Amino acid sequence: MKRRFIGGIEVGAVGLGAMPLSIEGRPGEERAVATVHAALDAGVTLLDTADSYHPPGEEPGAGELLVARALAAYGGGARDRVLVATKGGRGRTPDGGWTVDGRPAHLRRAAQASARRLGVEAIGLYQLHKPDPAVPYAESLGALRELLDAGTIRLAGISNVDTAQIRLAREILGDRLVSVQNRYSPAVRDSEPELRLCTELGLAFLPWSPLGGISRSSLDGTSPQPPDPRFAAFHRVAQGRGVSPQCVALAWSLSRSPAVVPIPGASRPATARDSASAAALVLAPEELRLLDP
Repeated sequence: MKRRFIGGIEVGAVGLGAMPLSIEGRPGEERAVATVHAALDAGVTLLDTADSYHPPGEEPGAGELLVARALAAYGGGARDRVLVATKGGRGRTPDGGWTVDGRPAHLRRAAQASARRLGVEAIGLYQLHKPDPAVPYAESLGALRELLDAGTIRLAGISNVDTAQIRLAREILGDRLVSVQNRYSPAVRDSEPELRLCTELGLAFLPWSPLGGISRSSLDGTSPQPPDPRFAAFHRVAQGRGVSPQCVALAWSLSRSPAVVPIPGASRPATARDSASAAALVLAPEELRLLDP
């Protein structure tokens, strides 16, 4: 697989978002582990999870524990070759909702618990999941700096942020801030300013939900969802290339900047393999013009 960089660490150009493997609707253990292994077989070396990726009503950390089990079962030194990124600062409610907690004390405890679940002395990449409106952002970032200084985490990232928050994080964390994870896809492009800033600063940009509605769109009538005209061009390019529209969407994402490392989710081995194949798909200028009229 082609490679990109996160804070000087070389990773496969496409990662794996492990959220679908550990929240409600998750597959069974065997298929979940097989999905991670299929991604690793295809050259994926970035796995993204969070302590809040667990079914409502259960204890935090199901996603982290799953990633740890999958890496242990894969063997071959996978733990040393794979960058595991996790996140702290969010939680779940019993009814399936999401909470935010950016208090420094909470983040310190959460990171230490995440390290234990992952079975590591230091977390490779620890990301502040979302700014907490009840806590000054600088205080939450200060907790990440303390975790870096203590050696609990090796590198820091932030998520769901705007350009001002990226600049503040850079000011507080310096070069140890290496990534930004925002929602970004062919259907949702409002993080273009953040992507441009990441490219300028040399930060990795990790799009979450990079497939957008393409994962639910079908022009051949096989999807229960009506065709979305926004994605017609992606389907046409995919048909001409003999690949999936999802693969084209990820190749489009990679074309936006060398800073981009998309982290599509998957709950089946075949889906993980298809996403990973996007790293080898280089779209021609005329195809990119069709996708960005």
